[in-house]
Order: sequence, then C-alpha cells, then structure tokens
Amino acid sequence: MTYKEALDFLFSFLPMFQRVGAPAYRANLDNTIAFDEYLGHPHRQFKSIHVAGTNGKGSVCHILAAILQAAGCRTGLYTSPHLKDFRERIRINGYCIPEENVICFVRQHEAIIKKLKPSFFEMSMAMAFDHFRKEKVDVAVIETGMGGRLDSTNIITPVLSVITNIGFDHTSFLGNTLELIAGEKAGIIKHQVPVIIGETQDILSVFSRKAAEMESPVYLADQIYRLENNTPVVQDKQTFHVFRNGKLHLRRLDTDLGGHYQKKNILTALCAIDRVSDAFNISDIDIRQGLGNVIKLTGIRGRWEIIGQRPRIICDCGHNPQGIMEVVKQIGQLSYRDLHFVFGMVDDKDPMPVLKLFPKKTVCYFTQANIPRAMDKDKLAAAGRKVGLEGETYPDPMLALEAAKNAAGVDDLVVVGGSTFVVAEVL
Repeated sequence: MTYKEALDFLFSFLPMFQRVGAPAYRANLDNTIAFDEYLGHPHRQFKSIHVAGTNGKGSVCHILAAILQAAGCRTGLYTSPHLKDFRERIRINGYCIPEENVICFVRQHEAIIKKLKPSFFEMSMAMAFDHFRKEKVDVAVIETGMGGRLDSTNIITPVLSVITNIGFDHTSFLGNTLELIAGEKAGIIKHQVPVIIGETQDILSVFSRKAAEMESPVYLADQIYRLENNTPVVQDKQTFHVFRNGKLHLRRLDTDLGGHYQKKNILTALCAIDRVSDAFNISDIDIRQGLGNVIKLTGIRGRWEIIGQRPRIICDCGHNPQGIMEVVKQIGQLSYRDLHFVFGMVDDKDPMPVLKLFPKKTVCYFTQANIPRAMDKDKLAAAGRKVGLEGETYPDPMLALEAAKNAAGVDDLVVVGGSTFVVAEVL
C-alpha cells in the first residue's frame, strides 16, 4: 500500500465533514469509544491540553505547542482541517506524521475501520492518539472539531481546558443561540480540571455553571491579560507589551503571527501557559522563543499569510462572520488603492452576514473549492449582488486568483478567503 492508496481509501470510504457536511456528523461518541478501546486507550499515556471555541482555537493550539516545544517538551499537536496534506493534522514538534506511519496505521487497522465505519475525523483522531503514544510525547495539544460535548476528542481528560470564544457557526448542529452553542463547547470542561475562557462574553454564565458543576476553577484570560501594540505591524510581525493583572509583565514580546486578531489568541494562550508552566517548566524565555517562532516551530499556515507583493496578496482562513469581521477590520488599516477579494464559501452557511461586512468598493472574484460541500459560485455571486457587491465568477480558486492578479495594480490589495478550502487550493 502506498501513501496515496492509503489516503484514497480513507477519503473514499470514510465520510469527511469538511467535504460533505452533515452526512459525516455523528451525534454520539459510540464509534470513538469503540475505536479507542480497540487501540488500548492511547490518550491515557500522555498529558493533554484541550482547546475548543468558535474562532481562534487552531491558532491558540499552535501558539501553545510552540511555547511547549521551546520549553523542551516533546509536543504533539492535533488540529483540523488540513490545508495541503492530511499529515498536517498530526504533528510532533512541528513535524508531520511520516507517510509510512499513515500507511502502517491504515494497513494494520483496515478491518476495524471497515467494521466501525468511523467518520474521517474519528479515524484521524485515533491515528493521532496512537502516534502520540508510540512516540512518547510529553504533552499533546488537542483541538476539537466543531463542538465539544459530542466531539470525538472529548474522550480525553486533559490537564487544562481552553475555550476561546463563542460565535454563530455550525448552528444546524450546535444550536441557533449563543447559549446553546456555549453549552456544547462547555462540554469539554472536566472534573476539577482548570478551564481558560478566552473572551468574556454575555454567555459567561453558561461556562460558570458547568465549571461549578465540575468543581473546575475558571480563569478569564482577557480579565487577567492585556496586550498593547508596541510598534505598528510590519508586514507579518507584531510586538506587544504584555500586562498581567494590570502590571507590566513582559516588555516587547515579539510574534511572527501578523493578524491583529491574534492578540486575543495570544492572551488566551498566555493565560493557559500560566496554569501549566510549573508542570512543564516553562520560563519567560521559552514564551518569547515560542511566540516569536510559531510558524517555524509548528508549520501553521493560512492566518493572515502574505503570499505575494506588488500587488500584496494575503490569505486568511477566517470563514464565519466573526472571523471575516476581524479580517475586514485589518484590511481597513492598510494602505492600498483598490481591494480585490477572491472569495468562496461552503454551502451550509448563510453568505449574507459575511458579505455585508465587505467594503462596498470591493472587486469580488466569486469562486468555489473543489469539494462537494462548496457553495456554487453563481449562488454566491447572486447573494453578493443583493448587498451591492459586483464581480465575476470563476470555477476554481486558482483561476480566480490569476484573474485578480491580472486586474490588480502594484498598489492594490488582493485577499483570498471565505473558506479554508479556498485558501488551501491557493496555497
């Protein structure tokens, strides 16, 4: 079996939510528990940090992993979805799981995979936990999928739980109010395990009640930490002064993450590190080294990633109203002549709340990723016209990007986004 054959089997045999949507969703943990028992509960062999939330959970995971690596920990990192290669989901100290390990896992466990018919996410998580156990990681940073309570990753009992924020996303599965969505995310709070809440929101009481029920201490990151920009963002780097409990804590803390929205994720990660610093012997020097080299240490991509100059071309995976709002806010702080937006979405999301956020003079390039779940480009363009956005349609993101590059002047700005899968095809 080759690596391609292994992936072909997994992609064709197992339902993958990112590609097909609802048919891949499992509203229970039956398969996860059965697969875990079959493998001998690998997650019990290493410490873990569990991260949920609507936006920013992937970035927080990568920041935590980078700092833990800088502290000398052998660090596993499980995130989703991947952008270019399935192996991106499963990393140790920034290195993707080897192709041979993927092949061996599929070959060795093909019979149980065919019997249980797990979702793609359930299978990849099981592969990750098995890999982390075999490679004897000191700690693994685990990102939930869409939810929390019924998420496959929720079989773990971590040393720390983190919930970044709550917004409207996956409402058909998680509920159509912030309270209901928060209730699902709060499902990762475990008995007497500390929990970090990244943003203080009106639904804080949902987390407080769950934490009280679980006898878990709660820490509000944005009430403990504050970041002040020390210098303007230069291309894709930022520098902050860090205040903890109102006092200067770290002067001139650098990061290679260029998105302004990363301030929220950084303070969430810093608050989380406070809770585990003794357990993993993390120093301020480790924090500086980790945060200054998140991209290099973990391989994170697609977060305010600059992929071209003259015209400047930026990719960002923000894909819901809260994420796009942050991207648009930062666009508004840049100097450019005209804005070109290569844009696609998935079909199970309402495009109107996102499209209403675009600057009215945006030149749009409506497109669709090569997945069954992609929203039809013509449907997206029609929605755009309802809010005053005009633009042509393109059958795939690369053609849309080429059209944007050809139309843009050297002083223009080209942004690629709306869907992780649009960004993935461009990268």
